Amino acid sequence: MRGARRVAGATVAGVPERPPRVLVVDDEAVIRQLIAINLELEGFEVHEAVDGYDAIDKARELDPDVVTLDVMMPGLDGIATARRLRADPATSRARIVLISARTRTADLERGEDAGADAYVTKPFDPDEVVDAVRRLAASS
Repeated sequence: MRGARRVAGATVAGVPERPPRVLVVDDEAVIRQLIAINLELEGFEVHEAVDGYDAIDKARELDPDVVTLDVMMPGLDGIATARRLRADPATSRARIVLISARTRTADLERGEDAGADAYVTKPFDPDEVVDAVRRLAASS
């Protein structure tokens, strides 16, 4: 793992800037924790959700800058969750990273149509997710 770097910490009139807030959504605890730990090491404020319904509730509460969404989850999958996040004025500004083992062009197009800003394929290097989140957080 690379050394920890801060993505936030600049001050405005002596008040520390809030680090970018990320909501990590995956039904598999090990994957969720892997992503969360790597983002925390990079200085992000990280929150977790266990499925699409939990993600929508937490996104409304937390106002995350970026949401990482596993595509294949029971109940409300990542594509449907992305569509709902985009349709809700309270969550529509969040940038979305879809994470999936599905790599066909049609799958990527479905993600784009749902409003995803980035698509990372499994198996992934945690640095890929961190880089996508960092890029999107900087542009939000």
